[in-house]
Amino acid sequence: MSTESGVLQQAAVSSGIPLKSNLEANPPELIAAAQASSFSLALSDELEAMGFTEGGIATTVTLTLEQMPVGWMIVKINLNVVAKLPRVTQSEFIDATIRAKTTCMVSVSLRANISMTAKLEN
Repeated sequence: MSTESGVLQQAAVSSGIPLKSNLEANPPELIAAAQASSFSLALSDELEAMGFTEGGIATTVTLTLEQMPVGWMIVKINLNVVAKLPRVTQSEFIDATIRAKTTCMVSVSLRANISMTAKLEN
């Protein structure tokens, strides 16, 4: 698999699901990476619109897969967000994370149940 940007060039992709230990990427792993990066960017945009431009955001995505009659399906996605943001209150942070979850292009595209935990560190 290759991407137009060139970030991935002839990357090996495994169709093995559930996830197997190997050096090949697999579709759920790629979806989780897209979800984490897209959400972090959406949250950064929300915070910037509120006037907050300093700090850092780390988003980890966990996918829950279930074997269905048609094959393996992603049935749940959990976003775990940890951020260090000077001057941002807990309430501002939670409001921004909720808005980001509803505007994130990957979140909007997926039909799975998406839950989230968000922690603001000082």
